[in-house]
Amino acid sequence: MENKSRVSEFLLNGFPDTEELRIVHILVFLIIYLVALTENIIIITVIVYSHQLHSPMYFFLVNLSLQDLDLGSVSVTVPKSLLNSLMNTETISYSGCLCQVFFLVFFMLSHFFLLGVMAYDRYVAICNPLRYETVLNKRACIRMATGAWMGGLFYSTIYTGNVFTVEFCSRIIHQFFCEIPQLLKISCSDSYLPVVWAVIFGSCLAFLYFAPIVFSYIQIFRAVLRIPSTQGKQKAFSTCLPHLFVICLFLVSGTFAYLRHTTSSPSTSDILISLFYCVLPPVMNPLIYSMRNKELKMAFWKLTLIYSMRNKELKMAFWKLTLIYSMRNKELKMAFWKLIFTIFPHTLRKYSQLCVF
Repeated sequence: MENKSRVSEFLLNGFPDTEELRIVHILVFLIIYLVALTENIIIITVIVYSHQLHSPMYFFLVNLSLQDLDLGSVSVTVPKSLLNSLMNTETISYSGCLCQVFFLVFFMLSHFFLLGVMAYDRYVAICNPLRYETVLNKRACIRMATGAWMGGLFYSTIYTGNVFTVEFCSRIIHQFFCEIPQLLKISCSDSYLPVVWAVIFGSCLAFLYFAPIVFSYIQIFRAVLRIPSTQGKQKAFSTCLPHLFVICLFLVSGTFAYLRHTTSSPSTSDILISLFYCVLPPVMNPLIYSMRNKELKMAFWKLTLIYSMRNKELKMAFWKLTLIYSMRNKELKMAFWKLIFTIFPHTLRKYSQLCVF
């Protein structure tokens, strides 16, 4: 007979119980979490303190980094998993599991909506550049970003409420966080109608939002191919391709994670897929956006240089390293003395005459 008593807590049985693998899990997750935080904090800081980056594209990029930062999916799932491993426990309360599902759906849907807004931003910038500042003014940008966040909040409230109306026959979740397919697998409710309606509503919403993204990029590529100069094409592609890659990564991993067939027994592939769509994107997104973005890289090095010039200890360390490296590099020494003899010939002649006398 199935136990339909109310579950007060769940057991996150995602990783093996051996001591060696537990230590590996702690180290890997801690490194991933710190790298994700560092990358996104750097991007937010560079954009906020660089006036040349105060444009709609970078405003939306800041919102995307905020979703990947402390507010994002990586902070919803990883800290609890790390804490459980450190405390050598697997428990998570019913309310804690509910909060994980709510915030995970909230940030993933907000992320998707924001990617759609960024696609529209690129469409206006490339296809209608003369109207760019008029269409995407400050008020419009704030409204679109707010709409993306509120859309995720609205759907997450509906979806989470429907998921947790079902009854659970078991409290063992074969995952390192409260993943929705795993929760539905341990459900013993006779009817999944509320969940099905929530999924249908979310799918329709995603399709209505995905269609404009496809249309925007069709128009973008048509406009880019009409650009006569190769340099202009490269600049347009450098701003669009990273965003398109992030969209594809998000959609493919998320779709595969939630539409795959879940087995009754625990599977390593389920955990790897969850890592791929939930933990790795906050690490990958900053790298994807910054690798080919010259403006962002220049602003980063400019801020680094300004800060280092104001810090005496950093200046001393910089010049010390420069001096040590230059003394060991013959080509650098030759170039330095050649520059001295080229720029200051008269000064050196006078100095040599004084030395003779």
